[in-house]
Amino acid sequence: MNWNQVEGNWEQFKGKVQTQWGKLTNDDLDVIAGQRKELAGRIQARYGKVADDAERDIDDWLSRH
Repeated sequence: MNWNQVEGNWEQFKGKVQTQWGKLTNDDLDVIAGQRKELAGRIQARYGKVADDAERDIDDWLSRH
C-alpha cells in the first residue's frame, strides 16, 4: 500500500492508525486528515521519537496493510 491510498481513504484508516498509535487522540486524527507529515509530527510529539524513527514506523505500518 502507498500513502496516497491512505490519504484518499483517511476516514477508513483512522481506526487502524489509532490502533497502531494509541496515544493519538481523535483530535490528532482530525488534524492529521491524511497528511503523512502531520502524522509523523504527531507520532514524534506523542512518543518522543525523532523524525527518522517516526517515518520508519509509518513505512513499517504501511507495509503491513
